[in-house]
Amino acid sequence: MRLTVLYDGACPMCRRFREWLGNQPLLVPTDFVAAGSAQARDRYPTLDHARTLEEITVIGDDGATWTNEYAWVMCLWVTLEHRALAERLARPAWLPLARAAAYTAAGIRSLTRTAAEGGNYIDDCAGTCPPISQG
Repeated sequence: MRLTVLYDGACPMCRRFREWLGNQPLLVPTDFVAAGSAQARDRYPTLDHARTLEEITVIGDDGATWTNEYAWVMCLWVTLEHRALAERLARPAWLPLARAAAYTAAGIRSLTRTAAEGGNYIDDCAGTCPPISQG
């Protein structure tokens, strides 16, 4: 199994999450492709690429596709350290928590992306975030 995470390359939070996830010890090989890019369109010609710019999308090498809270759970599931959490979040009783996290991230993403598009580019935490540790 191999997964591809489509992330919004114009979103500072999405780029930061992509960096964090890419630095985790992964149990499943994972590719990162900017949503809406030529590479994404070439790899997944039947995908709704406008939608992938609105919500995180994870695609399996078998064609399975996850979005929103399911995509967030899959991103955690591929990691060594967070797989157990992902398995809990995937349960019906815990899925609302994953959904809330996905909606919160989408709201923050919308605010930072809108500011970036309006000319007030919000760089990755404006230099206030601590560096991402490699473990």
